[in-house]
Amino acid sequence: MTQDPFSGLPAGSGLMVAFSGGVDSSVAAYLAKKAGYRVRAVSMSVLGNDRFPLEKVEAAAERLGIPLDILDLSEEFESLIMRRVWQEYASGRTPNPCVICNALFKFGKLADFARRQGCAGLVTGHYARILRGTDGSVRLLRGVDPRKDQSYFLFGLSPAMLSFARLPLGGLEKTRVRETAASLGLPNADAPDSQDVCFAPRDGSSIGEMLRAKFTEHSMEGNFVSSDGKILGRHDGIHAYTIGQRKGTGVAMGKPAYVKRIDPHSGNVYLTTDESELLTTEAVLAHPNFPHREYAERESFDCTVRIRYRSRGVPATVYPMPDGTLQLKFHEPQRAVTPGQAAVFYDGDEVLGGAWIQRKDP
Repeated sequence: MTQDPFSGLPAGSGLMVAFSGGVDSSVAAYLAKKAGYRVRAVSMSVLGNDRFPLEKVEAAAERLGIPLDILDLSEEFESLIMRRVWQEYASGRTPNPCVICNALFKFGKLADFARRQGCAGLVTGHYARILRGTDGSVRLLRGVDPRKDQSYFLFGLSPAMLSFARLPLGGLEKTRVRETAASLGLPNADAPDSQDVCFAPRDGSSIGEMLRAKFTEHSMEGNFVSSDGKILGRHDGIHAYTIGQRKGTGVAMGKPAYVKRIDPHSGNVYLTTDESELLTTEAVLAHPNFPHREYAERESFDCTVRIRYRSRGVPATVYPMPDGTLQLKFHEPQRAVTPGQAAVFYDGDEVLGGAWIQRKDP
């Protein structure tokens, strides 16, 4: 098997780059062009013209000398991503929009557009690697830069999506990518990395509240309740809270209080001053995706699991259940396991699969 990002492509093939005009997608486009492929770029406008950086995108494409298409996908993005994310918040969960977007839009709609244009693959600036076998098999690996690895966000891709994808930055450190951008005279070479969800409010306020106002939806109200069942006060909606949250409840309990549990049926948000009550050894997962079916068909398998993007991997055992869910058992108790987040399974650098956390106990 090979990690060459362009392995198996006929010389001179056409490649489409998912292009934001930023450092990563620009260098990815340059590397594809340098490798001898016919490169063109496509950008998604998903938040309307007032939030689309047209000048930046056009300037970067012109500097690289590649043709550029811009797709207005704002209506689809609102209905398929933003509304789905709101529904998660309104159900008392804390979603990861970027994982959802990658499968539906970047490696979905953009890949479909690339195929319609006769391209042999979709190039992105993700920091992850794809291992390709001579038999056409593909395996997803972490990026070599541990600070930038984005394999967590790609666990939901199908084998067909991985086969069509080309990730030339996966074997590079971010510093090397910035150096390449500077050597090319790209205007974005020193631009800071984007840290937020693309539709997050610019003032840093709550995504959940922004979406509630956008869709003029109702959020389940309820009580703040202590671990011993005492009602501590009222809140205006469960969309505003997440497991492990300490600030923002407005409840005085004499010492720091954390969100322990959210009940979407009653609307109650349970608080605790004892951090040990945030620990759990098990979780129930749903909607799994396994690039290789062998893991879905096992009675169990050991792995290292990450339960949020910035968390370190911890040892766990996964038990596929007859109803299609997964039982995840941590080898050591974990803090603030959060429904709505993704649990991604690794064997060393390889992504074995992943699923969505539904609840933190059986």
